Amino acid sequence: MPRNGEEDQSVPGAPSITRIRARPDPFLVVCRCFSFLTSLAAILCIAVNVLSAVRSFKHGSDVFDGIFRCYAVLIACFVALAETEWGFIIKFWQVLGYWAGRGMLQIFVAVMTRAFPDYTGERKELILLQDIACFMLLACGAVYVVSGILCIGFLKRSRQQQEITREQAVKDLEELQRRKEELEQLLVPETV
Repeated sequence: MPRNGEEDQSVPGAPSITRIRARPDPFLVVCRCFSFLTSLAAILCIAVNVLSAVRSFKHGSDVFDGIFRCYAVLIACFVALAETEWGFIIKFWQVLGYWAGRGMLQIFVAVMTRAFPDYTGERKELILLQDIACFMLLACGAVYVVSGILCIGFLKRSRQQQEITREQAVKDLEELQRRKEELEQLLVPETV
């Protein structure tokens, strides 16, 4: 009788073996999509800040704005890298393993992107792009902070561990089945 999350499937040579479903966890799919959206917002912030920095240095109007934009680019790159959940980043900056910390960094980058707007109206397209990037990353950061407070990040890590364990169990089961078939073939007497 199949348990929750499992179904009976006949495997050649062993019809009683149960297999775990290969369907991905919907919660983890939503988390991956949100992480992708956050990465896109961070990349958009990088682009906007690079354009603003180049414009500031090119026109020589405000060198401090250009330097500020360079820092915003570096931190936004760090935000995009943190969304990959690369082990190196999480190992050395453990606060980014927690969603509230990650969200606060995203909010900081959004505020840096929005800082020093052009009120003269000369760069309307750049200001519009700046607003879109800023508010997208600000919204993502707010969702991360609220989710972190509600311990959704802990739930995600728990489900990821379950998924890894389930995948390893399936691989082990397939390897055992393959090995069993090999041993059964060795036991069959050869006919001459």
